[in-house]
Amino acid sequence: GLFAFSCVIFSAPLASPLLFRIGTTAIGFGGGLFAVGTLTAAMALVQNGESGLALGAWGAVQATAAGIAIAGGGAIRDVMSQLALDGRLGVALAGPATGYSIVYHIEIGLLFVTLAVIGPLVRRHAPSSPQQLQFGIAEFPG
Repeated sequence: GLFAFSCVIFSAPLASPLLFRIGTTAIGFGGGLFAVGTLTAAMALVQNGESGLALGAWGAVQATAAGIAIAGGGAIRDVMSQLALDGRLGVALAGPATGYSIVYHIEIGLLFVTLAVIGPLVRRHAPSSPQQLQFGIAEFPG
């Protein structure tokens, strides 16, 4: 994410459509990996065959988070773009890409905060009882 957001940020001042394409492709790929990873983690928590409940909760959380993020990012972009185009942020930031740049800078900051918070939570512990996640064609219903 850090690399991808940086590519998008630097694509405007460098006037590089290729850098923009690389950044947006990497953002999409990272989002897909995140979705698959969180779905796999949610399904690994399933007990007593309640996979439908886990899948429903995962979908609700994903949809809610995406909606809040899109609305918040769009609002920040609109406000900051208007301020930039009005010249209130100075001459250097008086461009149409300023709002997007600010949103992506915020996202980079949030990624660093997330890494700092998640770091202690993902320490490796020796498992008390080994569990194997089995997920294959045999586990499909029907």
